[in-house]
Amino acid sequence: MGSNATSYKQMKEDFVSNLTGGSITEINYVTAVGPIAFILWSVLQSRQSFFKSYKPPSFLVDFLLNVVAPLLALTLYANTPLLLCGLFIVPAIFVYALPRNLPVSRKKPKLPPSAQSQKPSGALSVLSTKPFLTTYRGSMLVLTCLAILAVDFRLFPRRFAKVETWGTSLMDVGVGSFVFSAGIVAARPVLKERAEGRTTPLLQRILYSMRHSLPLLVLGVIRLISVKGLDYAEHVTEYGVHWNFFFTLGFLPPFVALFQSAVKIIPSYTALAILIGVLYQFVLESTNLKAFILVAPRTDLFSMNREGIFSFIGYLAIFLAGQDTGMFVLPRSINPRSGTSNSTQRITLLLTMAVWTLNWSILYFFSTHYKYGAGLDVSRRLANLPYILWIAAFNSAQLLACCAIETVFFPSFYNATDAKTEQEDYEIATSRVLRSFNRNGLAIFLLANLLTGLVNMTVPTLDVGPGATMGILVGYAAALTIVAVALDTWNISIKL
Repeated sequence: MGSNATSYKQMKEDFVSNLTGGSITEINYVTAVGPIAFILWSVLQSRQSFFKSYKPPSFLVDFLLNVVAPLLALTLYANTPLLLCGLFIVPAIFVYALPRNLPVSRKKPKLPPSAQSQKPSGALSVLSTKPFLTTYRGSMLVLTCLAILAVDFRLFPRRFAKVETWGTSLMDVGVGSFVFSAGIVAARPVLKERAEGRTTPLLQRILYSMRHSLPLLVLGVIRLISVKGLDYAEHVTEYGVHWNFFFTLGFLPPFVALFQSAVKIIPSYTALAILIGVLYQFVLESTNLKAFILVAPRTDLFSMNREGIFSFIGYLAIFLAGQDTGMFVLPRSINPRSGTSNSTQRITLLLTMAVWTLNWSILYFFSTHYKYGAGLDVSRRLANLPYILWIAAFNSAQLLACCAIETVFFPSFYNATDAKTEQEDYEIATSRVLRSFNRNGLAIFLLANLLTGLVNMTVPTLDVGPGATMGILVGYAAALTIVAVALDTWNISIKL
């Protein structure tokens, strides 16, 4: 019995080892399903107000479009993602062509002048919670949660699983995207600080960052103990013997707090991110560091966890690149000139995002092209310069797509004149499911890890057929979604 368990564990480890990934083009096609499905959601909402009265049928359609659609792209439609996109585009065109069916708003009794003057103005704040950012972060988290369980089944293509050393895959972009999106929202306290004209001392910043780090590091320790204690199958070359993704997330805040002081010398988080990436790549190429990370024997604690320790440098650069994106995405006005119309501000934002997407893509091209560039290969294991640039380009494009969809279908949000109207328009323009995932993102990600472990401990995933696999994955996705929406309904935010 013990030998059978050991052999099955080895089979599971082999199942996710020595993989070479797939093409970036295919990854882009598969991940395009999310935004395309959201176009159908947006058409249903903007033209028919389908989700305004959120009842069980609304929840079901919301779940199917924003959770099951990406799941199908990872599994049954993995070889034909463009066909799946077409299956969402066609009904979107049909619904858009139908006459608009907007609910009739009940007219409120007109208030006397004295009461109107006492009514609070609800002035708009400098920073706004933007629907497209919620959509981007929510959909990214949904895809990540789906992939971490789906990868253990044979229905999930091996080219989508994390590569061993060199190459690109869907799951490789997922890990980096998680860090990039965390960097975007990390720009909010920096922008707030600047708007208030104050500066937080370095020591205070580090102490504040440690409050965010501690829960993540505790989760990392718990995961380490549970994986070792339960003899759970693990892929050592991913992060090392003891390191895991929670440790990477946990160590980011204090290092970012330290590097924030460097912005006084290098006044751009992007420049800082590129500088870190270039210096790290130079050390990899000019010293024995690359060989040490890839082939050195694991003789002590440091060498046992070398992948996690050194890839942290690349993830730090990705976080800073995301933070720089947040610096122009989060403010209400990207153009500081007063008197600029809301439409002009939105067009300027779209153009800025498009330019940065192009910039990151060009840098990636020249870092990887063998004839016209440096000819470097992408490595998530090293989190090297091409990986950093790829993650920044991919996420900038995804963010641009979400912003464009919101701009087309929900222009009333960025034209709102008071805080109350803006909040109402925000709720109209965001999927309840994606909003719920985004609200308690880290807690849902932790739950996804726990459920993934539970499924793997109770189900022989390698022996499950396609039908049963889809049943398990849809049930798992439904459980995560119900918990996320329930927390949002009860107005519970779990801060980790």
